[in-house]
Amino acid sequence: MNLLIIGSGGREHAIAWKISQSNKVKNIYVTPGNPGINLEEKVSLIEIDNPTIKDYIGIAKEKSIDLTIVGPEAPLVEGIVDEFNKNNLKIFGPNKLASQLEGSKDFCKNILNSGNVRTAKHRSFKESISAIKYVKEQNMPIVIKADGLAAGKGVFIIDDRDKAYKLINDLFTGEIGGIKTSLIIIEEFLRGEEASFICLVSGDKVIPLASSKDHKKLYNGDHGPNTGGMGAYSPTKLINSKISNVVINEIITPTLNELKKKNIEYEGFLYAGLMIDKNQVPYVLEYNCRLGDPEAQAILMRLESDIVEIFLATINKKLDDLEIKWKSESACTIVLASEGYPGPYEKGKKIEGLDHEISGTKVFHSGTSIQDRNFITNGGRVISVTALGVNLQIAQAKAYDRSNQISWEGKIKRHDIGEKEINNKFTFS
Repeated sequence: MNLLIIGSGGREHAIAWKISQSNKVKNIYVTPGNPGINLEEKVSLIEIDNPTIKDYIGIAKEKSIDLTIVGPEAPLVEGIVDEFNKNNLKIFGPNKLASQLEGSKDFCKNILNSGNVRTAKHRSFKESISAIKYVKEQNMPIVIKADGLAAGKGVFIIDDRDKAYKLINDLFTGEIGGIKTSLIIIEEFLRGEEASFICLVSGDKVIPLASSKDHKKLYNGDHGPNTGGMGAYSPTKLINSKISNVVINEIITPTLNELKKKNIEYEGFLYAGLMIDKNQVPYVLEYNCRLGDPEAQAILMRLESDIVEIFLATINKKLDDLEIKWKSESACTIVLASEGYPGPYEKGKKIEGLDHEISGTKVFHSGTSIQDRNFITNGGRVISVTALGVNLQIAQAKAYDRSNQISWEGKIKRHDIGEKEINNKFTFS
């Protein structure tokens, strides 16, 4: 088989690495990719600046692609699956309408409410005056979200009314981090612990993947601005078998049923970002329509099954025949980022220490490039280091050992990925 992967980050590197282990696959093409992904067996990069869906279709036809895997959310929300289907090209992922679960927070909230799925109370606003009036009546803190895609950086937890008023105005005028929106969602602040519940969906069938926990805040102790994710681990005891069943029966299934009422059928990865409260009750914070990054790196490190068989079973509606096998070990992923991220940052810093090896670890490239035969930084999140261990503490230690060998001017990372789980110090209030 010839496979095409769309994307350029650590998630796509992990997908390519896992696909390369399949005996079913001869060639893996990645576009636009990054030079770190190109190190994997069977992989060839197709480098295109600002590729369009038309470009992707052209590549799929030219390279006789048997299956395309979409990594990031933007092409899904733009309707790449619909266009591939029109051209009789096989592709893994939800169509344009289904992808609105991630593409529009307002659409997602309406689906959750109509399906009586537990989520934060909210109101949506199209202009600042009524939004500010609403905030004046609310208890603080509150959560303010920009509708639409924002690379994980469009959610703000605000505990000061004056800051909330300024943020609302800035979001409507586009004066905050390049984020501009015509619709904002204001939610109550939910207390608890966050966890990632990612599953495969095909028709009525839902199969959960291994559980995981992301670390979205920039700084230790879950402080600072939201990011795309600074680290993750799998599995997490936050999601036991009981909670997993509750999530499937009371969150995922009602959501899919509401989509069906709108004649929308979901197929692909569905990622529920959960808040689990002190009573072990899960609430939906958000939906994503793809694997998380960096959760993918941790989850796929533990996957024993052939990932290509998983993709094929999903698109062929044969999930009933699928049994997914996982390694018993824990996996821990540490993201190494550029100083300044998630705001402005410098590029072009020479990366040292990539040649070191520690057994049971894997370096995935996110924002890298090559200059004079050296890897250089080319993004906010640059590298993610994933390690396996017989328990999370050992996996974490190995991941940090490997992370500490990699350096460049302005490298930043969190130092507490997995600490709450290791020390059993989850805070639910």
